[in-house]
Amino acid sequence: MTLANKDIRPELMMKMFENSTEAIFFFNREGEMIAHNPAAEKIVDLNVSGQLQQGAEKAICTACRGYTSETEYRTCVDCFLTSKDKDAFTSFQVHLETAEKGVVPYAATFHTIDPQQGIRVFMLRDLTNQFKTQQKLHQNLMMKHVIQAQENERKRISRELHDSVAQELMSAVIELRALKYMTNDTNLLVKTDDTKATLTRLLDDIRNMSVELRPAALDDFGLEAAFRSHFKRMENSFGMDIEFHSDIKKKRYGGELETVFYRVGQEAVLNAMKYAGVDKLQVYLFEKGGALQLIVKDDGEGFSPGGLPEGTGLGLFGMNERAELVYGNVQIQSAPGKGTTVHLRVPM
Repeated sequence: MTLANKDIRPELMMKMFENSTEAIFFFNREGEMIAHNPAAEKIVDLNVSGQLQQGAEKAICTACRGYTSETEYRTCVDCFLTSKDKDAFTSFQVHLETAEKGVVPYAATFHTIDPQQGIRVFMLRDLTNQFKTQQKLHQNLMMKHVIQAQENERKRISRELHDSVAQELMSAVIELRALKYMTNDTNLLVKTDDTKATLTRLLDDIRNMSVELRPAALDDFGLEAAFRSHFKRMENSFGMDIEFHSDIKKKRYGGELETVFYRVGQEAVLNAMKYAGVDKLQVYLFEKGGALQLIVKDDGEGFSPGGLPEGTGLGLFGMNERAELVYGNVQIQSAPGKGTTVHLRVPM
């Protein structure tokens, strides 16, 4: 290092002290504050700042709400100001009551810079944004676990209905059919036919329920096959004409992604059936612009921008929550009398 560079070091250090976004406090060995920078002055209350400047004993305690130890989120046991373990608080997390933001978590360092005079520096970096990011990550992970658990339970119940309950009902129907060869009692045969018809309807209901819970086609054959099967059932059951256009063929995607697209599409079609007042809608599934996309469009009643169609609030919020879990988004375009378009887009 040249002499010229050595000469500018004090100036650079002073600029860092004055302009740093980190709060910097200097304390003597008795725990009294002897200096602090502008960033530090902004975060503490004026009354606290005055006490610190006057060297009031334990003035920092009026603002400090404790540090995070190995056993507690906030504690004052073995305070960093008075601790005899010099290595314990070189880096830690502390919580301060600030002038404008309430209690704020900070990443802190506290170490001696002048052993002879016992001068120590206390530096703080605001962790609010990092905590919000971690909280959002935690929420997303929890939501993923919850949705995965729901889908696993749906799959289990679906298979139980199909493999056990439906099979038992089918056996009962077959046994009733065999009764007509075992008796000539007309009344008994009529009653048997009525019971057989009831069981057959119940069997159809259970099969439909099994598919609605978790379609086997989604796991076995993929997204396009699951949609085609679902829309065919909707057309047969409710008379809805669903034009389905897809260019992904038999291409497979991750299980989580396929589940998100299927559930969003299922919800969007159901909302259109309930509230759009139409008997026809279009569904498009395709890849474009490096993203997998789904569009559900109807020419029905629509609703006002910024509002929600009656009864569908949770469905719309649920679609957005699912899309965010795979880093996608759902856009909804609608206007009174001009229909509704639900557009799911997830980057590949």
